Amino acid sequence: MNTPAATPPEVWLRGPLPNMPALLQPVAHALLQAREELEAALLNFPDALLWHRPAGVASVGFHLQHLAGVLDRLLTYARAEQLSPAQLAYLRAEGNPEQATASTAELLQAFDEQVKLALQQLQATDPATLTETRGVGRAQLPSTVLGLLVHAAEHTMRHLGQLLVTARVLQASAGHESIH
Repeated sequence: MNTPAATPPEVWLRGPLPNMPALLQPVAHALLQAREELEAALLNFPDALLWHRPAGVASVGFHLQHLAGVLDRLLTYARAEQLSPAQLAYLRAEGNPEQATASTAELLQAFDEQVKLALQQLQATDPATLTETRGVGRAQLPSTVLGLLVHAAEHTMRHLGQLLVTARVLQASAGHESIH
C-alpha cells in the first residue's frame, strides 16, 4: 500500500539549528520557513503573472523583490552599516515591472541567496551585541541588533502571507479567465 509522504513539521518544530545562537533560533526558523513556503507555492507560478495586481494589491514580483531587498537592508543596519548605492538603487527598483527582467525562478533564487547570507550573519552574531543600539535609515531611527533581526523575520513572514494570497488568487483567476 502506497501512503503519501508525511509532511514535515514546520521548521521551528524540527529542533535547534546547529551553530545558531539560541536567542536567534526563532529568526532563523522564520526565514527558513518562508523559503520553504515560497518554493512550494511558486513551483509552477507563471512568469506572465508576476506583475499582475489583482484588486490593486502588490504584485507577486514586488513581494519577491522586496523580500530579498528588505532582508539585505535590515541585516546591513544590524551590522551598523549604511546602505550602499547598489542597495539604494535596488530599493528604488522594487516593484517596478518596467525595470524587472527576472523570472519567478530567478527571484526565488535571489531570496534563497539572501536567506543563506542572513543565516551566516545570524550564526556569526555575538549574543552579547543583541541589545546594542543601531540606527536605521538616513534619519538613524533607533533600534537594536535584536530589534532589526526580529523585524527581518516578522517582515519576511508578513510579505510571505500577502504573496501567498496574491499568487493563489492569480492562479485561480488564470484558470478561469484571462487576467489584464
